[in-house]
Amino acid sequence: MRGVARLAPPLLCAALGAAGCDRLLAPRDPVPPGTMAAAGDPIGPVPGVGEPAPRDNPKGDDGAIRANGRSLFVGMNCYGCHGEHGGGGMGPSLRDDVWIYGGAAGDIFESIAQGRANGMPAWGSLLPEDVIWNVTAYVQSLGTPDEVEPPQ
Repeated sequence: MRGVARLAPPLLCAALGAAGCDRLLAPRDPVPPGTMAAAGDPIGPVPGVGEPAPRDNPKGDDGAIRANGRSLFVGMNCYGCHGEHGGGGMGPSLRDDVWIYGGAAGDIFESIAQGRANGMPAWGSLLPEDVIWNVTAYVQSLGTPDEVEPPQ
């Protein structure tokens, strides 16, 4: 897992470009325990801090967003646990309708941002919100006619 953590920033920098890379690698002050996150603060692995994610993806749901989400899913090695097309492996399948923490866009966003027990790392302190929303759009497209690069 440590090897993946070291590789994630360079892979994401390649996917996000220079401006996104600057935002990704910029130092961030943690939110003190017991305080509310201000607008623009990173979403992090501290449950209950800040407002819950919206139920719907604020970035929308078009092919370009899903395609970017697919490349991030692969580039961040999400498939290492969830399978190349989200069919499951060490991590749960993302292609079915069985979701422990909910399958709505906001639920998926929070699972990615905050992490989950038993192995799902929290990416919210490392990734900008728009990146997490792109991955969310891709995950929601799995098993639908809108899926980018479906399994053959």
